Amino acid sequence: MSARLPTPIEMIAALVAEPSVSSADPRLDQSNLGVVHKLAGWLEDLGFQITLQPVTPQKANLIASLGPLEAGQGLVLSGHTDTVPWDANLWSSDPFRLSEREGRLYGLGVADMKAFFALALTAVRQLDSSRLRRPLIVLATCDEESTMDGARLIAETGLPAGRFAIIGEPTELKPIRMHKGVLMEAVEVIGHSGHASNPALGANALEGMVEVLKALLLWRDELRQLRQPQFEVPFPTLNLGAIAGGDSPNRICGHCRVLLDIRLLPGMAPEAVREELRAKVLAALKPFPKLQAKVEPLFRGLPAFATPADAPLVRLCEELTGHPAAAVAFGTEAPYLASLGLETVILGPGSIAQAHQPDEYLPRAQIEPAIALLRRLIEHHCLG
Repeated sequence: MSARLPTPIEMIAALVAEPSVSSADPRLDQSNLGVVHKLAGWLEDLGFQITLQPVTPQKANLIASLGPLEAGQGLVLSGHTDTVPWDANLWSSDPFRLSEREGRLYGLGVADMKAFFALALTAVRQLDSSRLRRPLIVLATCDEESTMDGARLIAETGLPAGRFAIIGEPTELKPIRMHKGVLMEAVEVIGHSGHASNPALGANALEGMVEVLKALLLWRDELRQLRQPQFEVPFPTLNLGAIAGGDSPNRICGHCRVLLDIRLLPGMAPEAVREELRAKVLAALKPFPKLQAKVEPLFRGLPAFATPADAPLVRLCEELTGHPAAAVAFGTEAPYLASLGLETVILGPGSIAQAHQPDEYLPRAQIEPAIALLRRLIEHHCLG
């Protein structure tokens, strides 16, 4: 395919240069439209039909299609356009200017996961689009690093075509077919403050929270009996991450709050786990009729994800990479694509160990293998 397209390195540099932080903190949150518009221009040059799907006034998903949509099936190449915030004083170079040192490309989002788009477009350019028998979809979402609202909207509205999906998160070009889900919850115990000299003057929320914590630790032991050996940590985890309560030693504690994180195995429904958490908290506070409890999600939660080991896409990715499909603890947008009936594998260049930290990098040596791998996946699903 002949098209006016920059080199892979030039595209990576251009995408890194476009700030696109997503954050729950509105002071840090940024638009992704600069990244989306660059991708849209390149994709149009390659002959794709472009749809920009607004998610918020400053953020959008991009859905690009090439080939006969009426044929159905086809392949989706999917990624997110946003990055996490950065610590400017900890970077050795400008995070928004691609730099190379000792065979590594440095820049914010270069591994997680802007480079994937540049390599996918390069793979497409190497093909003859007139030979496409089934459609190719390129999906670029917003807010994966915060709310996942971009992927949630795609799950609600659907895609124009596709039967198989590759999500290009950094996996060192090794296929991933499973990951855990995530819940982050706040548990509050509300009592009544009073003078510490007389316990009858109040209801101590901290004492109630002690019983709640005991119950949660016992529940954690129960959860450890659920096991899936594919994961490095083969059981669900419950982490007590933060606690705050009271304000003075001479006052009865009127309020106490704990923040916790639960990592779910595939098959564990997030809402069912939330209900079990609420039940454990309420049961622990039964001996304290003057205390009230509140359990609230800190975000909507991410379901766990699993594609069967014998799925055709899993087998193909294993064959093409020479690596068995594995399981990881980090979350992706895979559950939302899978909810559309897309057989999904996570597979991309770079390492998750480099994500979300200063001096994020992508090994240059992975660029050509990634392009070749993506080209073979497109050929198999869209040309074959």
